[in-house]
Amino acid sequence: MAEPGSDAAGGGEDISADDWAAALAEQETSAPAPGDLAQPAAFPQLKNDASGAPPGNLEMILDIPVMITVELGRTKIQIRNLLQLAQGSVIELDGMAGEPMTVLVNGCLIAQGEVVVVNEKFGIRLTDIITPEERLRRLSR
Repeated sequence: MAEPGSDAAGGGEDISADDWAAALAEQETSAPAPGDLAQPAAFPQLKNDASGAPPGNLEMILDIPVMITVELGRTKIQIRNLLQLAQGSVIELDGMAGEPMTVLVNGCLIAQGEVVVVNEKFGIRLTDIITPEERLRRLSR
């Protein structure tokens, strides 16, 4: 998802910080019961010092960009069928309507969520965070 206020699609209006704040406030008021989501202990809160700076060595990695991908679904098709695609063609995906979207960071599953729209721009509201233990288990497969 693009940074708040940036124009990820390259056209149209920018989303203001107030729009994102309203969407986040709505999320907090409609958030499920604490037991419904992954426990926050999976991502312990890092304490900032009085200056607001993150602790120790974390500062070194804060500006490293990562690629976030939200995946609707996947499918395999033959090249012959790929070459026959035209505007208006429909490609069937393995994901079902209403299923949570998969959130990948640098190709690694980290969460699932649901699509939200803020000022005609798409975003994703995270509904389930994968614990670090689960991520390690998936990597060892």
